[in-house]
Amino acid sequence: MHDTIVRFGVVGAGSVAVRGLLPHLSQPDMRDRVRLVAVCDPAPGRAAAAAARFGCEHAFTDYDDMLAAGVVDAITIATPIGLHYEQGRKALDAGLHVHFNKTMTTTVAEASDLIERAAVRGLKIVASPGEMLRPHNQRIKQLIAEGAIGTLCWAACGAAFGRYHEEESVRHGADPLTNIDPTWYYHKPGGGPLYDMTVYSLHALTGILGPARRVTALSGVRVRIREFRGALHPVDADDNTLILIDFGDNLFALAYGTPAGTLTEGFSGSYFGTTGSIIGRKLNGQPFDYPGRADAEAHPHGDQILLPHVVGAHCEIEEQHVWEDIMQLIDWIRDGIPSIVTAEHARHVIEIIEAAYRAAETGQTQELHTTF
Repeated sequence: MHDTIVRFGVVGAGSVAVRGLLPHLSQPDMRDRVRLVAVCDPAPGRAAAAAARFGCEHAFTDYDDMLAAGVVDAITIATPIGLHYEQGRKALDAGLHVHFNKTMTTTVAEASDLIERAAVRGLKIVASPGEMLRPHNQRIKQLIAEGAIGTLCWAACGAAFGRYHEEESVRHGADPLTNIDPTWYYHKPGGGPLYDMTVYSLHALTGILGPARRVTALSGVRVRIREFRGALHPVDADDNTLILIDFGDNLFALAYGTPAGTLTEGFSGSYFGTTGSIIGRKLNGQPFDYPGRADAEAHPHGDQILLPHVVGAHCEIEEQHVWEDIMQLIDWIRDGIPSIVTAEHARHVIEIIEAAYRAAETGQTQELHTTF
């Protein structure tokens, strides 16, 4: 094991950071590998409050000031998705390794630029969500390859927005760490369920089936006004999208990001073959086995506790899957072993989303050009 201790910064002290990332990073069992040294957020009082709560030495309200201070080796970018590209570009140019919370960017061009900048500078990017780190997704991939459901014909995956973000525990208080505004989810660029939630199921789908070839879609804004803390907010980010995905050889999938309703169980999707089906974690209606299944079924956080670094206190802290992706970056920095949670995979999923919006706007099927 390399003895480097990575100096780490959290950019954006919003919901995912306050509920998950900062609590994980500040645990005593991390101190031999990673040291939480900086938090940055422009909201009045938020960075200082987060630094005080989680024992962080530096609090910044200005991102450029944090980069200029030279106090971190790597960061996690946990800001609204539309800010990820610019902040990631600046971090790489400053010589920092970067973990991107989903989604890494909103366009393929932005993702490619980040990948190229990292390569030129010898820096590392891990881009959430690392869905193929989950044992049940690896098992689904294996079952399909073994012919457990015959010839795979089609699949479905997706997610619905609901009011999940409006109802999170850190939204309705009076202090900087509990009055976090979710309304950026309603706006372009980066808002809407595809970039925020369907991205999980698309990472699982493509991790299991491989890269897609082309897409077509219908998309628009269905719920035009949303309410938060008694105020009404207009919505301009598409919230109702159905995507048809072609994986080649006439294997198709449906992916959805909608205001309400689900066709599938969880983010891992449904897979239909000539002799059976895999729906969620069931093969032909019966639970299939995978490493750690009994422990996952008995724990409130489910299969997240099966991720490699989720041990001890980390089993009880929220957002374990994002914490695992951060630790993939930390291990890569320290030990030189690349993660399977790659920026190239993230870029391919981004292309599916970007191309779906373009297909809906033009009425034309879009060819995909990236792979992973």
